[in-house]
Amino acid sequence: MATVIRLARYGAKKRPYYHVVVTDSRNARNSGAVLETVGKYNPMLAKDDAKRVVLEVEKIKVWLAKGAKASDRVYKFLANAGLVAAKPVPNQTKKNQPSEKTQMKAKDKADKLAKIAEEKAAAEAAAKAAAEAPAETPAEETVAE
Repeated sequence: MATVIRLARYGAKKRPYYHVVVTDSRNARNSGAVLETVGKYNPMLAKDDAKRVVLEVEKIKVWLAKGAKASDRVYKFLANAGLVAAKPVPNQTKKNQPSEKTQMKAKDKADKLAKIAEEKAAAEAAAKAAAEAPAETPAEETVAE
């Protein structure tokens, strides 16, 4: 029997509440043929609330050792709890990138800012050198006399 750890919906209309259950993968979501309830999930609570996701870690470890597979949402819960390794985020396609024209504008702007910064640094260095040069000249004249 292929077992899965997934969510089973409870709660009223527009007030969802889920149980994290272990069941046969062939059963319907709310069939009632649940092997074991191993947690609860209340999406109505704030994301940082400790009671939003409550998992019975020991029971979940036992079921994972027996070969149960977690659904995508439950897998995220388990990864946040440190029970499984988080899935890597896939690389996005180029569709999420700005157009070439926009990238060229951004590059040109960055080049201009870099050029201005270099000119400013060169001007400051020249001003500093000019300020130090007159200070050294009178000292040399007093030594020559």
